[in-house]
Amino acid sequence: MEIENSTVVTEFILLGLTQSRNIQLLVFMFILIFYLIILPGNFLIILTIRSDPGLTAPLYFFLGNLAFLDASYSFIVAPRMLVDFLSEKKVISYRACITQLFFLHFVGGGEGLLLVVMAFDRYIAICRPLHYSTVMNPRACYALLLALWLGGFVHSIIQVALILRLPFCGPNRLDNFFCDVPQVIKLACTDTFVVELLMVFNSGLMTLLCFLGLLSSYAVIICRVHRSSSEGKNKALSTCTTHIIIIFIMFGPAIFIYTRPFRALPVDKVVSFFHTVVLPLLNPIIYTLRNQEVKCATRRLLSRHVVC
Repeated sequence: MEIENSTVVTEFILLGLTQSRNIQLLVFMFILIFYLIILPGNFLIILTIRSDPGLTAPLYFFLGNLAFLDASYSFIVAPRMLVDFLSEKKVISYRACITQLFFLHFVGGGEGLLLVVMAFDRYIAICRPLHYSTVMNPRACYALLLALWLGGFVHSIIQVALILRLPFCGPNRLDNFFCDVPQVIKLACTDTFVVELLMVFNSGLMTLLCFLGLLSSYAVIICRVHRSSSEGKNKALSTCTTHIIIIFIMFGPAIFIYTRPFRALPVDKVVSFFHTVVLPLLNPIIYTLRNQEVKCATRRLLSRHVVC
């Protein structure tokens, strides 16, 4: 079905995070300060990993990509949200809404698959150490990176294709501060039961299976580490613990949002706010604070360029 024939609505009115002007200003200042402090930290991690010759292992290659994906993810929602806080009427065009939705799931799907790749990397490093350099060679790392970007694209394009087939003829008041699948589908002028099931299968089931698979894989890795008597036991446990923290941060809100029927709950906006704006930027920071090599490399980089 052509977009022009199925879509009468040309723009959506975003109701925003809250209707209270005081809370809006408070959240605006929080996001602005948070970005000015945390966002440069993410780019510093990327710069450190790319410039330090001691951080060439696949683990750091994927950590750099995690920082890049998280920074990209936060740029999809937060800048427009800041602008909307200063606007009386929060309006987004139909095409801009679909574009935002596409990139949100493209980058988010890629990040979820990246965590799967990082779990695979740790499994090979800890459970098959003799094969690690052979399996996780540079060519394989770039192939895995390409695969996760492709996986994110396929996941997102399915979402967009299903939404583009829906007719939108009013109302156009979208009860959120950005465009996402649950709220957009509810504005369609047709029965969306089948589409909702397909969306839950595409987003919710995939998210839940990845989450359970990741927890299972790290459970196996931790059991293997506990039985080991090697010198790097504490370091391996610390790395796996950090990965598990990031998995809960990444998948917890996503499971809450996408694995249930699209019914509005009072906490939906708060969960979405932390999932799309706050937590993505914290992931690489959390990882770096628990990784001695990256912390030391960051200090060296700052001492060379800041002190001088």
